[in-house]
This record gives sequence, structure tokens and C-alpha cells, in this order.
Amino acid sequence: MPIRRLPENLVNRIAAGEVVERPAAAVKELVENALDAGARRIDVTLRDGGRALIAVVDDGCGMTADELLLAIERHATSKLPDDDLTDIRTLGFRGEALPSIGSVARVALTSRVRGTDSAWTLLIEGGMVGRPQPAAHPPGTRIEVRDLFFATPARLKFLKQPRTEADHAVDVVQRLAMAHPEVAFSVTDDLSRNPLRLSATVADLKDRDAARLSRLALVMGRDFAANAVPIAAERGELRLTGFTGLPTLNKPTAQHQYLFVNGRPVRDRLLLGAVRGAYADVLARDRHPMLALFLDLPAGDVDVNVHPAKAEVRFRDSAQVRGLIVGAIRHALAAAGHRAATTVAAATLDAFRPEIAPAWTPRAGGSYAGGPPGGGPRPGSGGVGIATGGVVPRVLAESASSFQAPLALGGLPSARFEAAPDPGPAFRAAAAAASGAPPGGAGPDHPLGAARAQIHATYIVAQTADGMVIVDQHAAHERLVYERVKQALVEGGVARQGLLIPEVVELDEAAAARLLVRADELAELGLVLEGFGAGCVVVREVPALLDGGDVQGLVRDLADELAEFDEGLSLRERLDAVCSTMACHGSVRAGRVLTIDEMNALLRQMEVTPLSGQCNHGRPTYVELKRADIERLFGRR
Repeated sequence: MPIRRLPENLVNRIAAGEVVERPAAAVKELVENALDAGARRIDVTLRDGGRALIAVVDDGCGMTADELLLAIERHATSKLPDDDLTDIRTLGFRGEALPSIGSVARVALTSRVRGTDSAWTLLIEGGMVGRPQPAAHPPGTRIEVRDLFFATPARLKFLKQPRTEADHAVDVVQRLAMAHPEVAFSVTDDLSRNPLRLSATVADLKDRDAARLSRLALVMGRDFAANAVPIAAERGELRLTGFTGLPTLNKPTAQHQYLFVNGRPVRDRLLLGAVRGAYADVLARDRHPMLALFLDLPAGDVDVNVHPAKAEVRFRDSAQVRGLIVGAIRHALAAAGHRAATTVAAATLDAFRPEIAPAWTPRAGGSYAGGPPGGGPRPGSGGVGIATGGVVPRVLAESASSFQAPLALGGLPSARFEAAPDPGPAFRAAAAAASGAPPGGAGPDHPLGAARAQIHATYIVAQTADGMVIVDQHAAHERLVYERVKQALVEGGVARQGLLIPEVVELDEAAAARLLVRADELAELGLVLEGFGAGCVVVREVPALLDGGDVQGLVRDLADELAEFDEGLSLRERLDAVCSTMACHGSVRAGRVLTIDEMNALLRQMEVTPLSGQCNHGRPTYVELKRADIERLFGRR
């Protein structure tokens, strides 16, 4: 067959297969065009998940009749004035979106330039272009896309259910809205009763962070806003801002990780890998943090012309970008100290609250919610019913509420349970020395309060100024030991403690061989071992921080960890996993009885140790219940 030039309409359909693979892709291209046009309000309407109709209306700069004709030609754009692909400052630049959409759908473009007295409309059907006609329209542009993929019906077979396609389109708008809080957005579709409504927020330099967090709260939820820590870091001409969630606020998928490069939402493996690295020692492998990061850098240092969908980017110095992200997130999480997500307390209250318990709370007007049908007597009411169908006069309701309120204890001493027997001074001395704070206080200087009891030899109960804290002693101490091991490595090495009687550990020959190959690296971490015949190693020294830990279990777990490492991967590169394993075996175990002084020493250490709100696996180390939360559990509020 001779070489020939493909027809223009077929070329456009091929391009449409790359640019517009589903309705959400068309929404993305049209909304990006509206943002590039300077719009301050963008309204999107969908029908049948975007198959029947996609309408995007904006109040941007608008287009003249001649510009309408140019806009639907391939590779015609107003966004590359100098034809320089290394200096792209807009979301769109390829000039493929409108002609690609027009080749597979019925499109109506209506636009009016600000300051003119009339608008123009242009129709395109399956690549066939009409002539511009005068129309009535306010300043801005309206683009209606009907019967998407009618010209390529095979593509319709690959679309999901309308609800799924509509959700993808909403997600696209939400991602763009996060990067542009100064723009108002709305999405309306015929499948949802709750349309998306995002009003514009203040976007001046002074209030930009607050405006961005307000927009993120509308998209990612109030829990994120309440449990997010700010990110602000610079390295050379790179600037990273945004918010990242506490480790205890996590999800089973990475769906709630939003990454932006120069205002462009992207899904980049490098950036996602950097996020995983930053949370490596505070989250389990199957959990993912919530975050929204905004990376700004010179246009010449990033290539956005990698894929027609513009969802992937390439960095000139990817190592610098990764280092900035990892360092900024770790610094922000460390600055959060012992904070744990407020959702932990909410989950605890839900677990405490019986599903069938009635909510006996006063309503407006004096009625009581959750009472027996027909206004009969309630439990604890002395058998006295109310003859008015359950309606209690306001005065009586207030009296009942005040009667149930807790008594003011004043200066009465709090309950105090002393644990026994004393396991020895080693842990108490180390903890007190590390914290440097006197135990027992419960005030602003000691937000985790004063220890009052130990339950099941595993959980510490502490009284705070306005509630109580329940601490998992093993998880908490595991984090403390882990951070001290890392700090010791930074300061020049882990102190060793020689064993009076060396510990012999029996393993299979392969496991013993793996340990002996890495013996020098393990010695740097404070663990000194030697071969002791076939399938055995003898441990002569252990890290001083792990004195009294389970040496047998530690060595076996390290052998398993090494089995998962790549052969060329050094122990230093997997330092977080090794330190975590050591910390787990060197921490206070569940079931160990502690004295009140030891419990208070642990609390004081937690207050001054970064990331102590979660263990090395991402589980919360403590649950805090405010006094109001406790009162709700007993129907006092």
C-alpha cells in the first residue's frame, strides 16, 4: 500500500482517543480553558454522566467570531506567544482539546468578549464546522457538548455506569478547585441530589493559606482541616506549600492524595513515592495519608509536555524535588509533636456508644428525644409518666439536666491507683532523665495529664485538665525508643551494652548466613553477633536502649526483615525497618506492670518526642476524651 495522508476528520478522531477518553477528560479540558481565560466563576452541568450533555459556562475574557473559528482548529492556541515549550505558564497549550471533542460529539460554542455588545455562536457536529452566528450571551463563554462519542460509538462500550462517570468528572473539578480557591465552581448533574458548590475565597497573599485550607476542607472534609499540619519549605527556586494530615488520619487507598505542580493537578509516581517515603516510619504499608501539596518551580525546570492528557510531568532535578517533599513532610509531622487525629476520639466514642441506646437529649421546646413511645415513663424516672405525649416543660427539662450534671469536686483528691510490684529503676530512671519534667502534673505544660491507673497491665489511664487520656504503653514506648535509636545514629552511633552471658540464637542456615553477611552493618546499629556453628549465631552486645529486650525475637525478626531486602540494598537504606524492629523488641511490653512514677515518666517523654501520637506502624498511641465527650456517653449532654 502506498503512503498517504489521513483525512483531517480521521486525524482528529485519533487525537480524540488520546485527549478525551471519557467525559471527565472533556470536563477537565474545558474547565482548564476557562481558568486560562481568567474566569472567576465556572459552572458545569452534566446529564447521563456526561454522555448526553456537558455544559461549561465561565465569565472569562471570551472570544470573537474569528477566534471561535481558530479555536476549533488543531494546534491553534493563544497560550504559547513565543512558541516556547520550555516556558509554559498556562494549564492548556497543545490546542487539541476543542477540535478533538468536536470530532466525536455535537458541540455548540457561544462566547462574548468583555466590552462588546453581542456574542457569537458556532456549531460543530462530528468534525463538520458551521459558520459563526450572532447570539445573546453575557460576557464569557458557554460550551455545550452533546452526544459525546456519537461519531465513535465503539468508545461508548468502554464507558462505565453514568454515576461512575459523573463521579470522575466531579473529581476533576475538585482537583482544579483546590489549586484555585479564588474561583467559584459548581457541578450539577441529573444523578445527584447534592450538587457541588464551592464559593470563591479570599486569595490575597496574607490570607492565601487560610483560603486554601478552607477550600480543602470543602473538598476533603472537616476532619482533614482539623487534623492537617501546614507545609512550607523552599530549596533553591523550588517552593512547596500545602497541608498534610496527621498519620493517624489515614485511608486504605491513595485516593485522597492531591499533588499540584505550578497549579496543575498531576498524578506523578515520583511525587507519590516521595510521600510514601516521608510517611514510611509512621504508617503501615497498607495505609495512606491524606494531603494536598502544591509545588512551584520555574517553568523551565519541569516538562509538562509528556502526555496529551498533561497528567504526568518530568523534572530536571527529580532528586531535589523528592528530597524537598520528604524533608518538608517529616519536618511538619515532627513539629506536630504528640498530636493524634481527632478522629481517633470520635471512633472511640462510637465504639463505646451502644447502637440501640436512646438519645435522651432535650429538644427545642422542652421535648425529650429517644423516649418511650406514647410518652410513658422513662427508666429512672420513678415510674412517673407525662400525660402530654412525652412533652416536658422547659423548666422541668432544665432542672433534670442540671440534676444530671456532674458534681463540682473542688479540691477533693482524685482517685489514685498505685501499681505494684516495682519492676526496677532502669525504665523509670531512663524515662525521667529523657523528659526532664516533673511527673504528676496535669495542666497546659503537661497536655497528656497525670497517670491515675494501669488497666490490664497494658493501658495507662491519665487525668488531664479537661478530660482523660488512655495510652497504649507498648505502642507509645515503641515510638520513643525508635526516635532515640534514630537520634543516636545521627549523633555518631548507637551505644552498646555487653551481655554478661552471650545469647545463642538457633536459626536455619540461610537466615544465619543473611545475618552474618550484614554483621558489620548491624554492629553500627549496636547489635554485635558472630557465627556459632551451622544455623546458629551468638549475640555478644545489644543496643543499650534495648537492654532487657527479647534478644531471641529481635534476631529472628531481623533475619526475616533481611529476607525481604533486595540483595543490593544496604542496611542503611532500610534503616527505618531495622530501627522499628529493634524498638518493638526493646519497648515496654503489654502486660508489664508499671508504677505511677513510671507511667508519668512515659507521659512526659511522649509530650517532648516528635510523632509520639502514633507508633511505628501508624496506630494511635493514645486516645483523648474531653470531659464533654465523657458526659455525652452518660447522657449528661
